[in-house]
Amino acid sequence: MNSTRTTSVVVGLALIGLFAVVIKPVRAQTESWDEVHKKALKEGGTLNFYGTLAQLNAEKIFPVFEKRFAGIKVNQVSATADQLTARMITEVRGGRVLADFVQMGLENIVRLHEQGLLLENLPPEAAQYPADLKGSYWLASDLIFAVNAWNTNAVQKGSEPYLLDDLGDPKWRKKLISEPRSAEVLIGLKHKYNSLEKAEAALRRIAANEIEFHKGYPQLVELMAGGQSAVCIACRSHHFPPRVKKGAFLGYSLTEGIGQIVAAAVPKGGPNPNTALLFWRWAASEEGQKAFAQGGRTPAHPAVEPVDRTRPAKIYTVNVDDLRQWPKYEKIWKDILKLR
Repeated sequence: MNSTRTTSVVVGLALIGLFAVVIKPVRAQTESWDEVHKKALKEGGTLNFYGTLAQLNAEKIFPVFEKRFAGIKVNQVSATADQLTARMITEVRGGRVLADFVQMGLENIVRLHEQGLLLENLPPEAAQYPADLKGSYWLASDLIFAVNAWNTNAVQKGSEPYLLDDLGDPKWRKKLISEPRSAEVLIGLKHKYNSLEKAEAALRRIAANEIEFHKGYPQLVELMAGGQSAVCIACRSHHFPPRVKKGAFLGYSLTEGIGQIVAAAVPKGGPNPNTALLFWRWAASEEGQKAFAQGGRTPAHPAVEPVDRTRPAKIYTVNVDDLRQWPKYEKIWKDILKLR
């Protein structure tokens, strides 16, 4: 999780730019998909999608939408979340909004909302989602889970650390690896105990086992697969199924995990509001979420299962309030683990 925040200069420019935005209201959401589709076609048939969706996912998901709604094409503007956020602010400063739809980590969606760039509305399909997966202006599209994982040759069967706080057991001393930016572990423990004080105590027990840190979540998996480490803290669950299928000696916990939200939202003043609404309604529905699953993502819709086993039974979700307090949690994480 990148803790860099938008500078005061950029914020100021964004606020200036907002005065130049002409906001186009989205049509009534009680219309059928077919009715919205007809209106979308009149807008020109293009959806300008600003998002961090990987190309290998996008090339499987977008064609399903385009086939379902003939005449609509997705124009994907792909970059990092920080780059897309800065780009949108710059475009608003220039008096224009080019994005129809945005999808990225919730922390960046929150930043865009704080600058007044996002509409305060949700598609009707959002009613099927639990409260922790939506806000007044955003809806979860998919999730990334941080879980415990291990090398099955290095961890005796029956002693696997399925729970987050199992890693505080002294038997894991000098056997743990993690990414230094994984402050979400503290947040997950806070939600588990419903107490920051108890979460800090649990993290201190884990820290006492002398964690070895490496940058890059895929690298952590490779280190374990190669037998260079035994147990990983906060590895990404979606990294494991393909490797396990190929015979890697890896195991990972689906008992509990920390959920990080990839969220979707609609910008104010976008050029194609009906096209944006059509895509959002489809992407939020069971039909669209199944396409996301087939495209390699872990769907947020509670009734849609991922293709691979990536969703833990118990999830501690990093919410908007957690993100706003991220600097505090990150400082505690670094202090306890003696990270610079």
